Amino acid sequence: MSLRRRTLILAILALPVAGTILRPALAKEPEVYAPSGLAIAGYDPVAYFTARKPVQGAAEHALRWRGATWYFATAANMEAFEMNPAAYAPQYGGYCAYSVSRGSLSASSPDAFAIHGGRLYLTSSVAIRTVWGEDIEKNIRIADGNWQDLTGN
Repeated sequence: MSLRRRTLILAILALPVAGTILRPALAKEPEVYAPSGLAIAGYDPVAYFTARKPVQGAAEHALRWRGATWYFATAANMEAFEMNPAAYAPQYGGYCAYSVSRGSLSASSPDAFAIHGGRLYLTSSVAIRTVWGEDIEKNIRIADGNWQDLTGN
């Protein structure tokens, strides 16, 4: 075998190792989308289920969960969330559910929500919510699969 061919083979074999060594570590994304530390832009996650609409929370009814501050419209809603946060918190940490189903993380809008299968989903806009809802089961399945890879959570 010629020296040139042997050098080429060694270079090809070394590529995966070199790529692994030289690849920068990916930063872990926060588990909850909370610009400035406030989840759902200060809207009450429980109210989506009880009032069936976005309701602004208040600082006097606030608690910390998963690294974010959550506001609630009432003390009763805050207590309900505290007793079972997984029942009320938006899926995918409040990131846009459609974006998660497409393999990326993006902002969501408190007004662009859907409750499906007893779970709260937020999207980036009402128009995107409509697109996401056209095949909601498939989009949820794909997003569920992407979530771990996107956040490391």
